Amino acid sequence: MSSSYGTIRDTVRDTVKDAKDAVRESSKAVSESSPSIQADLEALRGDIRRLTDQIADIVTAKGGAAWGRARSNLEGVMSEATGKGQEAVDAVREVGDNMLDAIDQSLKKRPYTTLALAAGLGFLLGAMRRR
Repeated sequence: MSSSYGTIRDTVRDTVKDAKDAVRESSKAVSESSPSIQADLEALRGDIRRLTDQIADIVTAKGGAAWGRARSNLEGVMSEATGKGQEAVDAVREVGDNMLDAIDQSLKKRPYTTLALAAGLGFLLGAMRRR
């Protein structure tokens, strides 16, 4: 039992030593390459700054025209939607009026049949609602 414990302890000790060596080598590599990384980062910052300026110029130049086109398109869509909405409201009103007229005529011509149909529909809707 103690020999397996010693073997495990030695393995752990070797692994820790290897990890420490790897950290030291990585640290050395980072510190050696740090100046070139700093230069690359500064160059990247400059490139990003120039790209940002170019994009700002493009947006400023093209943005006004694009906004005008989008606004006119939006106004056209809104007026079309308003027209379609009014047509839908008119159609629903007409269907409702036709339905009321049909119910009135049915009540005048066949009052008991209409009453039986209304009771049947009420019973059917009540049964469906319970489920």
